Amino acid sequence: MEYVQPSTLPVPKGHYSPAVVHGGLVFVSGQLPIDASGQVQLGSVEEQVGLCLHNIETILAAAGSRMELILKVNIYISDVALWPRVNAAYAAVMGEHRPARAVIPCGVLHYGCAVEIDCIAAVDVPKQ
Repeated sequence: MEYVQPSTLPVPKGHYSPAVVHGGLVFVSGQLPIDASGQVQLGSVEEQVGLCLHNIETILAAAGSRMELILKVNIYISDVALWPRVNAAYAAVMGEHRPARAVIPCGVLHYGCAVEIDCIAAVDVPKQ
């Protein structure tokens, strides 16, 4: 088991790692829209989705993976009315890649964020 902490992202305040690599998979912890300086960014929901996915991309790269290898995504949203906007922002980043996904309306998120995203991805195996 390998713990992943990218040098370009702040160390979590809670007792967890940004990701754990095990058995050829990368388990990425829930990402809030927190920038590299550790500041919560409560812009539009589209901006929040973009920052969460940017952080996931950074974590996956540090773990030896990439966005195209994401297998499963969970998106937690503070209000189900945000679903269409979250879906559009997510699709704009993910393009043609369509991993399994759940969108979970859950009410208030930490720091007043509108969205939190976690995922599971495969480790990238170099072609020989």
